[in-house]
Amino acid sequence: MRHLKKKKFFHGGHAQRQAFLRQFAISFFSHSKIITTATRAKESRPFIERLITIGKIDSLATRRLLIKKLDHRSTAEKLIKVISPKYKDRKGGYTRVVKLNPRQGDGAKQVMLTLV
Repeated sequence: MRHLKKKKFFHGGHAQRQAFLRQFAISFFSHSKIITTATRAKESRPFIERLITIGKIDSLATRRLLIKKLDHRSTAEKLIKVISPKYKDRKGGYTRVVKLNPRQGDGAKQVMLTLV
């Protein structure tokens, strides 16, 4: 039974979900905004915000943790040196979800995920 399990799996298991979140975060941090479906934005938002919170502390341990979670060294460096220092005084809520028109092909709800 799936009691209290609220995560979306995106047609795959745990490994595929983690790979999706990792690649989504790398794309988001490299472009600082991304247009996607509402479900994907809602599922990836906590992961992205947790990474920004970890990146606020500039230490060797946090660098290694971000590299482990993202599996992308240059994105982890950008997160620590460029993105996280902007939010030193902010407690949370680093991202914003803006609703867009539905997608033309299948009518899926589209949103734009941006940094505040």
